[in-house]
Amino acid sequence: MRKAALLYNPDSGGSRKLQSQLESGLALLRAARVEADLILTHSPSHAKDQARQAVLAGCDTVFACGGDGTIHNILQVLVNTQVALAVLPMGTANALAHDLGLPMNIVGAVRAGLRATPRRIALGHIHYQDLEGKPGTRHFIVAAGVGVDAHLFYRLHSGTKHRLGMAAYYAKAWHLWWTYAMTRFQVEYTETGADTSQRANLTELLGVRIRHFGGVLQELAPGASLDRNDLRLVLCRTASRLAYLSYVTRSMLRRHWKVPGIDLAHTSKVVCQYLPPEAASPQTKIYVEADGELLGTLPAEITVAANALTILSA
Repeated sequence: MRKAALLYNPDSGGSRKLQSQLESGLALLRAARVEADLILTHSPSHAKDQARQAVLAGCDTVFACGGDGTIHNILQVLVNTQVALAVLPMGTANALAHDLGLPMNIVGAVRAGLRATPRRIALGHIHYQDLEGKPGTRHFIVAAGVGVDAHLFYRLHSGTKHRLGMAAYYAKAWHLWWTYAMTRFQVEYTETGADTSQRANLTELLGVRIRHFGGVLQELAPGASLDRNDLRLVLCRTASRLAYLSYVTRSMLRRHWKVPGIDLAHTSKVVCQYLPPEAASPQTKIYVEADGELLGTLPAEITVAANALTILSA
């Protein structure tokens, strides 16, 4: 590491203590003879602009100082470059930081970045319709979701999230567990190593890249890994609320018991569509998210982009 930019999203962690830790981390980098600057970002689009400027300025490392949403926005710029992504966990969930084994404090994460060996990984890639009905595309590093979890992000107001943190997620998730209509949609995928495709009608789909989410979820999709060149699918064929609860409970307890109606598979591509009109209930929008960011609605196609990003881990 010779030249680094620290892109800081104050909405992900604006306390004086965290800002003081950022200054300490910056001093640590400079003491290690890294040319480093702290850059304030004001919005997702501004974070992307600043990441582009960092790449053009010859930075070999960009630190995403924030949560998974901040990381998501910055990695869109770093895809298919040689510039490494480093993470300083300052967000609500910090799922990627947990999976990378990073210390949950800024100075410790900076030290881990200085010791780290860069590695090249695959990313998820998703095509979707944005909320205005226009085609959109994003890369993702943690997970993409269609159905129940994406509806959560649609319903969860960002202001509530920043005030209450993970408590807002858990409260809204509990509410949705009781009230969401479990609207079905159709998916088609081919398991890794298989020759024939499969179809299923689901109430929820997750395409997961990381093994460890941290927090209460722990290992949500056993078998997922950033070292693999495919996705770990969680396929919820059931509308049973008890099945959903059982699956989350097994993740919390780090158990791998079988939950009827919820299956796991590896794949490098999955296509998601609305059900045909004759098979569907009155049309309800089915939302799509990636890395905890609401993107839009179906139809969607989720694939894997191999050798797409350089990342620093513990």
